[in-house]
Amino acid sequence: MIKKKLAILGIVGVPANYGGFETLVDNLLDLLPKFFDVTVFCESRSYPEKVESYKGAKLIYINKKANGVQSIIYDSVSLLKSYKSQDYILLLGVSGAVMLPFLRPFTSAKIVTHIDGLEWKRDKWGWFAKKFLKFSEGLAVRYSHGVIADNKHIQNYITKEYQKPSFLIAYGADHVSPVEPDAYKKKFSFLGSPYIFTVCRIEPENNVEMQLMAFKECEIGMPYVVVGNWNANDYGMNLYHKYSKVQNIILYNPIYEMEELNVLRSNCFFYLHGHSAGGTNPSLVEAMYLGLPVIAYGVNYNRETTFGRALYFDSFKELKSLLFQIRELDREEMIGDLSKLAKKNYSWRAITKKYVKMFQSL
Repeated sequence: MIKKKLAILGIVGVPANYGGFETLVDNLLDLLPKFFDVTVFCESRSYPEKVESYKGAKLIYINKKANGVQSIIYDSVSLLKSYKSQDYILLLGVSGAVMLPFLRPFTSAKIVTHIDGLEWKRDKWGWFAKKFLKFSEGLAVRYSHGVIADNKHIQNYITKEYQKPSFLIAYGADHVSPVEPDAYKKKFSFLGSPYIFTVCRIEPENNVEMQLMAFKECEIGMPYVVVGNWNANDYGMNLYHKYSKVQNIILYNPIYEMEELNVLRSNCFFYLHGHSAGGTNPSLVEAMYLGLPVIAYGVNYNRETTFGRALYFDSFKELKSLLFQIRELDREEMIGDLSKLAKKNYSWRAITKKYVKMFQSL
């Protein structure tokens, strides 16, 4: 039987070395090529070696930037290269949605857009960018054959805002596994004792500054370790300059070696998650799967992802209060609850089957 063609657009590329959508695609490719003839569009400059295929998917390179303002052009070019030749198009993010009203009458492809949380609400965008992203979101919902929400809260928003049904599909997390600390104690001397850990992009809506400030003011006898892209913008560089010399704070640039990142995550005393925008966040799901106790910013998305079983803070004051009682908190019950929930709800095999079923339903 001839497989139907599926193009995946809107990411930096695979193998994944950037963010959540890239990790999503990398893991979907373990199964998707069994069902579809898959093509993935990648950012040319991020993959100088330009391999032609990966995990059974064909790779096409676009000579534009996949993020920031240029993502509109990047996604638009990807759409123009795929709308005539594909049976299905999976658009990750809404940047390229401005092309959909023009292409929709001329394509037989079924277009599905993953709206990636409420991107227009993120603090990092200025007034014009927020208006544009909200406009793009509306176009994506209206002109796609299907819309994916990765979180019940996002799905409710789509129903209320656009009176349109959507597919609820979260992220998987079973690509992560705990790592024993012994081999890494020389490199990371803090591994032998309790520490708090965060991995995230250094952006205002991830509340990194609030968390760093809390640790600067709270002497709790354990360090705060943060892995992030400090050099990506002025905001990150300023934070790094301000906090990298604080005694109980340890800051690292991005770590792409999965085992190294997993050793830091899986041995922490608590995982601290400050994201305040978006839907189901991959790093939070991964923390749950690793069996970590979690302290999360108390927005609906995070409560939904953790099924209300983590600890939550809604302000600087509440975070400091939790830190001061950190050694008395019930970690064991939380570890058991979150780990069980992650294994039940966030396996890649189950997630991929939902994607296959969704495409076939169209």
